Amino acid sequence: MTSPSKTVSKSTAPKVLKPFNNGEIKILLLEGVNKTGINILQNAGYQVETHAKALSPEVLKEKIRDVHAIGIRSKTQLTAEILGEAKKLLAIGCFCIGTNQVDLDYAAAHGIAVFNSPFSNSRSVAELMIAEIIALSRQLGDRNKELHNGVWNKTSKNCNEIRGKTLGIVGYGHIGAQLSVLADAMGMSVIFYDVLQIMPLGTARPVPTLDDLLSTADYVSLHVPETDDTKNMIGARELSLMKPGSYLLQASRGTVVDIPALATALRNGHLGGAAVDVYPVEPFANGPNFESELKGCPNTILSPHIGGSTEEAQSSIGVEVGSALVRYINNGTTLGAVNFPECDVRQPAAESKTVRVLNVHHNVPGVLKQINKILSEFNIEKQICDSRGPIAYLMADLNVEDEKDYHRIYERIETISQNIRTRLLY
Repeated sequence: MTSPSKTVSKSTAPKVLKPFNNGEIKILLLEGVNKTGINILQNAGYQVETHAKALSPEVLKEKIRDVHAIGIRSKTQLTAEILGEAKKLLAIGCFCIGTNQVDLDYAAAHGIAVFNSPFSNSRSVAELMIAEIIALSRQLGDRNKELHNGVWNKTSKNCNEIRGKTLGIVGYGHIGAQLSVLADAMGMSVIFYDVLQIMPLGTARPVPTLDDLLSTADYVSLHVPETDDTKNMIGARELSLMKPGSYLLQASRGTVVDIPALATALRNGHLGGAAVDVYPVEPFANGPNFESELKGCPNTILSPHIGGSTEEAQSSIGVEVGSALVRYINNGTTLGAVNFPECDVRQPAAESKTVRVLNVHHNVPGVLKQINKILSEFNIEKQICDSRGPIAYLMADLNVEDEKDYHRIYERIETISQNIRTRLLY
């Protein structure tokens, strides 16, 4: 687009459209977003306010009223109540994989696009799983704790190499596939179960059911999203299907495993050990405030949701999400959005008299016809419209010679009853 860009949205539309530059865009970043993301947003010319930790709901309500985009990680909860205070918000950046902390339906219904980073920390999580597979196999956690307590316990009982053992991966997405490759290279036999038909990597092979995987694998590693179908996916019945002495690794979402049932299987010796990085309820802040039935279980590695907590992963996440926010704010591109249809069109020539119309509307019959009737008065250089559930998103570049027409285009689209948000970039 030409620079500086000019935009207007339904929630802040002045009576007369007036240009504003990138320096008027305000960004709020919470929970210690990586410097790479901060730099991208600052280099775009935005006003960027950063906080190392999450804010209390009261403070967050106050802060969110005046920003155009907010960046969070996993602690901040952007509920409908919080988002209801946002007056100018265009986009939310989740600088992490998960988006459960955001009310995605409310955001979409109010024209707020949400972006995340679905694969930037895949390698970090996969490496942690390999480390934990080896550590569990050698009971390193227990030997370490014993030696710190002055107890020398040199033993090989129930300690094994991982070469030749079977790893079962539940969820063969970005992380599961990375883990598959690493395990394959270390001589493990890899099987996986996924609800989608996915091309195996290396020598990995799919199995038809979760029960087949649980009853076959020496190690079971979980990498599934949080859905109604995955809640308590691994409970007492599933744990009983696992081979005696086998191991469970949980790095997906805290609700996927029935924690009391897992603690029972560890304490009665049915499982040889477990590594857990996520929990149904996690402390809001660092400190001595963690409680779980898993504390004190034998050969059990507990980590504080650090699967993606590496410098490399956080740097990549900062680049991915920061770039997505800039593309959306400046150009309207929704590639990578989790609650909007993904749309993009090429940029117009810098010297052209082009107006880019961005419109979010309810996905019902007849809306596009009404919009196109308005746009048809001008030369439409390019246009795309797509839908996702109840929301539709349109991008259109118009050749408009007279700037007086900008306001007329905007006002006429805004009168459509199914309209949610309209922006004009020019």
